[in-house]
Amino acid sequence: MSLQSGEWREQIDEIDAALIDEFQSDFPIQEHPFEAVGDALGVSAGTALDRVKTLRDDGIFRRFGPVLNPPVIGSSTLAAVSAPEDRFDEVAEIINGYRQVNHNYARDHEWNMWFVVTAGSRQRRDEILSEIEERTGCSVLVLPMLTDYYIDLEFPVVNGDRFARESLETTDATATRISEDAAADLSELDRRLLLEIQTGFPLVATPYQDVADAVDADVSDVLSGIKRLQQAGCIKRIGCVVNHIVTGFDNNCMVVWDVPDDALDERGQAVGELPYVTLCYHRPRRPEQDWQYSLFTMIHGREAAIVDKKIDELATDHLPYDHDRLYSTETLKQTGARYDDIVGQ
Repeated sequence: MSLQSGEWREQIDEIDAALIDEFQSDFPIQEHPFEAVGDALGVSAGTALDRVKTLRDDGIFRRFGPVLNPPVIGSSTLAAVSAPEDRFDEVAEIINGYRQVNHNYARDHEWNMWFVVTAGSRQRRDEILSEIEERTGCSVLVLPMLTDYYIDLEFPVVNGDRFARESLETTDATATRISEDAAADLSELDRRLLLEIQTGFPLVATPYQDVADAVDADVSDVLSGIKRLQQAGCIKRIGCVVNHIVTGFDNNCMVVWDVPDDALDERGQAVGELPYVTLCYHRPRRPEQDWQYSLFTMIHGREAAIVDKKIDELATDHLPYDHDRLYSTETLKQTGARYDDIVGQ
């Protein structure tokens, strides 16, 4: 069992548990949202707000507000380098120095450093990748998402589940093609809103009013704008973003599969519907860089042995293909994607 998995449970009661598991999405979009949250929990709006603040301060919530969708808003890609051991920290510092790099993980693999670049345009994204290659002296493996079958890190954590969504039977998955170019048609207000909320909402009784004041707009326009951005896919969900490491789901593995091209959609959608698969998507092969894998999956669990067992199940029952397991060994950078150059266009 994770060393951390029991500590946080001692701090929470039933109200906290409901906030953690039931408000990771569908947070009310209204002027006084904590009134609705309090009504649902049987407490006052002030108590609901104070509980969320405490859970955030204790590290159970990483942040509060929207989860944005980088490939829809801008141009995003996963990338990797094979950093020499004696220069690993130096390479990480160069890569992490870019604001457009929002995630960076060390993984137990020949390609040992994996990061995400999100920029306002494909041109700027590719410029950053070229700069990283030049400055580090490392060849960059560029793997943009081509098809999203299932991506959702929202799952209940106040339970005894050994792996994510163990208590669920299935999820809904669809094959959604992803453009490498910014796909959203953003108004000027949309751009100002995205810039203001990219790091989350203010944790106050009237977060939407505070956002409206910051972007110099009427709160009714902000509420409509947030709903519009959600409908357009720029916002994936709104709620309390759980820290899966603190809550015990600190074992995860990115598994890459050599799935035949003509089987990708069928296999990808079927695997995406398995509840224990938290991420499932198609990325390009790069044979010139000895990268033959086309389907990516992710599994989160509380024990490494359990995660391995579920991967074995995937390989035996669902994906009978060559695959590789890339366990994360260290978080080098983890922030929300930054959209400064997107909204400034």
